[in-house]
Amino acid sequence: MPEYARPDLDVLVIGEVLVEIAAREPLDERVAATVDFSGDALNVACAAASAGARTALLARIPDDELGDAIVAKLRRHGVRTDTVIRGAGQHGLYLSHGDPLGQREFTYVRRGSFGSTLQPGDLDPDLLAATAVVTASGIATAISDSAAALVERAAAGARRFVYDPNLRLRLTTAERAAATLARLAPHCAVVTPSWPTEAEALLGLPPGSDETTVVERMRALGARDVVVTRGALGSLVASGPDLTDVPVVPAPQVVDQTGAGDSMTGTLCARLAAGDDLVEAVRLGAAAASLSVGALGGTGHVPTLDQIRAHALTADLANQGVSS
Repeated sequence: MPEYARPDLDVLVIGEVLVEIAAREPLDERVAATVDFSGDALNVACAAASAGARTALLARIPDDELGDAIVAKLRRHGVRTDTVIRGAGQHGLYLSHGDPLGQREFTYVRRGSFGSTLQPGDLDPDLLAATAVVTASGIATAISDSAAALVERAAAGARRFVYDPNLRLRLTTAERAAATLARLAPHCAVVTPSWPTEAEALLGLPPGSDETTVVERMRALGARDVVVTRGALGSLVASGPDLTDVPVVPAPQVVDQTGAGDSMTGTLCARLAAGDDLVEAVRLGAAAASLSVGALGGTGHVPTLDQIRAHALTADLANQGVSS
């Protein structure tokens, strides 16, 4: 970051908030479920704030009792809410069956939601100029054309833009998502594709393409640095000329893998804003994701920075064969 005054905001997250109805069993009649609030943008914002960043969420949230509860949750997690736009409209929601193995069932009810009406005029240029890291995902760019235009404006003006392609074929096509990625990539300080399925679909790669090809193609599109997430294989971090493998951090307990990737993204953005290098930010993001799966829902457990660092250190010692 340049040597001028520190920005007023560390991380600005852009996207849609959803009502979350989650159960531990397959959804059916009389299955006990919990009601909470989630969506990738809310999950990322809560993770970033918990990892030490001054964080705000730019989202449209209905002006009703459920909306009041969402705003209250954001504030409890330390997320700034003066960037939230309230108004008349319906909530988007999803129903999920949490599964420890990650085989989750999702049903979405979000078409026409107030959250999807985000538009370029919602972005305050002064706030953008005063923010260290701006982040959004392929979900935000897929929910509406106006939301996609907002993300593109933010990316073009951001000091540092982090983009998670987060391909969701219920919301868009691979071709449309690839075109969006091509427009955004030249503005990306970091892009975080998932390998292999997502990366192959977005980049038009044949099955079996390796991770280094993903890095090369992302950089050919204009992205500066690349974090290829590979599930149980950990992440391949391409920062400058260096390629670094960051191993996955074993989870102490797995209840529900919903939001693990969002926890990684939020922590990564927070630590980049704090001055950590990309490899360290990914290392801590992996530890945060590992802890986040220990409870039901996208924000069932949002670990603190101290917890993240301690868990990462334990994993490092285990990898070195040192007993903690």
